[in-house]
Amino acid sequence: MRFEVWAPEAERVELECAGSAHALRRDRDRAGWWTAEAPAEDGTRYGFSVDGGPVLPDPRSRRQPEGPDGRSAVVDHERYAWRTPWAGRGVRDAVLYELHVGTYTREGTLDAAADRLGHLAELGVTHVELMPLCPFPGQWGWGYEGVSLWAVHEPYGGPEALKRFVDAAHAHGLGVLLDVVHNHLGPSGNHLPAFGPYFTDTHQTPWGSAVNLDAPGSDEVRAYLIGSALAWLRDYRIDGLRLDAVHALRDTRACHFLEELSTAVDALAAELGRPLSLIAESDLGDPRLVTPRAHGGLGLQAQWNDDFHHALHTALTGESQGYYADFARAPLTALAKTLTRGFFHDGTYSSFRGRAHGRPVDRARTSAYRFLGYAQTHDQIGNRAQGDRLAASLSPGLLACAAVLTLTGPFTPMLFMGEEWGARTPWQFFTDHTDAGLADAVRRGRRREFAAHGWAEEDIPDPQDHGTRERSCLDWSEPGGGHHARLLAWHRELIALRRSRGDLTDPDLAAVRVAFDEGARWFAFRRGDLRIAVNFGKEAVSVALDGRHARVLAAWEPVTAPGADGVVRLPAESCVILATA
Repeated sequence: MRFEVWAPEAERVELECAGSAHALRRDRDRAGWWTAEAPAEDGTRYGFSVDGGPVLPDPRSRRQPEGPDGRSAVVDHERYAWRTPWAGRGVRDAVLYELHVGTYTREGTLDAAADRLGHLAELGVTHVELMPLCPFPGQWGWGYEGVSLWAVHEPYGGPEALKRFVDAAHAHGLGVLLDVVHNHLGPSGNHLPAFGPYFTDTHQTPWGSAVNLDAPGSDEVRAYLIGSALAWLRDYRIDGLRLDAVHALRDTRACHFLEELSTAVDALAAELGRPLSLIAESDLGDPRLVTPRAHGGLGLQAQWNDDFHHALHTALTGESQGYYADFARAPLTALAKTLTRGFFHDGTYSSFRGRAHGRPVDRARTSAYRFLGYAQTHDQIGNRAQGDRLAASLSPGLLACAAVLTLTGPFTPMLFMGEEWGARTPWQFFTDHTDAGLADAVRRGRRREFAAHGWAEEDIPDPQDHGTRERSCLDWSEPGGGHHARLLAWHRELIALRRSRGDLTDPDLAAVRVAFDEGARWFAFRRGDLRIAVNFGKEAVSVALDGRHARVLAAWEPVTAPGADGVVRLPAESCVILATA
């Protein structure tokens, strides 16, 4: 088997493979690369030593059986026999479901998660979006401190388990998206600096030195990240990638890394004959991310839209701290602007940032489905002091309102696991660092952060306590009865309506019409022949709609269809969908 590694500054590189040492030779055709051949097969352990240093895992390791610091293992991807023919599934007309493998079930494995895929197929979602799977220290964590960007966290089941999961998802008709992190690597188990200039002090990020996307040596670093991305899509038949915090990708080159990545992914899609998607998480409020490359954009298929979340959250909860402040001044006004314009901050002043923020969306050429809309995500729950979901403080009626705005709005909807039944389990920040000093620093940092906002230290869950992870696991007994079962049925009904009514997937943002009353706390909008009305208030309201003799398609509480005057009487904390044709 041929082994190779990029180590441009090394004087000598050795391969340790199955207990034997082999000297690598410089590759005459590729500067900085070293190669060697050695007997190996699937499962063979190996590692590299640079200039007599310790044996380290392969930067392009496909498997880390003993974790980020252990030897790498050879993976023969041809050994897996795929069972499900799959033509692919793009994000147009999609409904996404964000899932964390370690807490979706108590077992916390990919195989256990695969056993629950029938629930998602029955719910009606089209894609499962897996949170990061790259290896990280310990057993439990969110995954955003991963290293070994080509490998699968072993406690989740390793590479074979991911293939079984994807195969099973495709058998249920579900696409699979994977969250990947290119903007930083974990502070523990990251051995890339021993091999080459994977990081640069030219830029600083919240995690320290930036990934090297534009300094000397960055050609190979970009190729490393792109190669990893393509490997997930090709070797595991993943349908798309969610790109974490792309605003933290520091890149001053003329061709931005994201443009290069999207070009490579589009080429692979053409080669494989199935759609592949890139979805960005960004706080820039910049539609150029999803603008085609031919029109001067970066060519991604979609991006998360936190503006919609913030407007909806403030309308539901009344919270006004931090970045919610701008939205909380007039939450229904903010919601109306977001649903019709894409972003709330489109060049307007942001008090949270102390400056103007965002860029207008060109609605004539930017489809609404390119923005993801959601009421809850791992970030918006887990980064709260106690990881409390909306269900911890809102009535079932308001949860139903959140669902109707998310699932009938113009954006591509996304749910966070358990949201569909109003799960009461929190989703808290947890880690399993094996380095005691790092573990203590994370614990103290978390408590210090929330102490500044008035929280008592003892009220902040200890990230290193395994009970924090245990509390965050879904309780699968909940959806079997009570208001949980009712909410689950409501989500199924809304997703089925979205699938059957073409007006709900109309990509034209300019066609959305809204009406609202900040004081009375009602909000209504039009999607073609459909009228959706929501009452956030604690009192019943009368809402005059522009559709006469409409019939009720779905309602959280019993609602009488409006008469000739088009007025519908909406109970407190409830919602209705009406059809005029």
